[in-house]
Amino acid sequence: MEIVTEETSEARAHVRQVRIAPQKVRVVVDLVRGKNLRDALAILNHTPKRASSVISKLLKSAAANAEHNHDMDGQDLYVHAIWVDGGPTLKRIHPRSRGQAFPILKRSSHISVVLRPRHRG
Repeated sequence: MEIVTEETSEARAHVRQVRIAPQKVRVVVDLVRGKNLRDALAILNHTPKRASSVISKLLKSAAANAEHNHDMDGQDLYVHAIWVDGGPTLKRIHPRSRGQAFPILKRSSHISVVLRPRHRG
């Protein structure tokens, strides 16, 4: 018995050190996971979150990678995987009364996306 594996082509794109907290970005990322590329861009266009413009730009970059580097059709693409990792945290100090200092953590995010063609059949 021979197992034949079909090589799936995929296009990837990453954006690093986005100055938005990962928890806030994950809310927007969850809206587009598994959607067609056109539907995902439409959702992001009408989402009033700061991360939606960054993710929209990232999806367009991954679609351009798919069309130019892998010769895929842009109409068949869907968001196979998208995830957010934490980036470096800027640590700042907020002075308070009686000489105390409270920490402020300015978090950043790394966002990655994988687009694959949806096989129609």
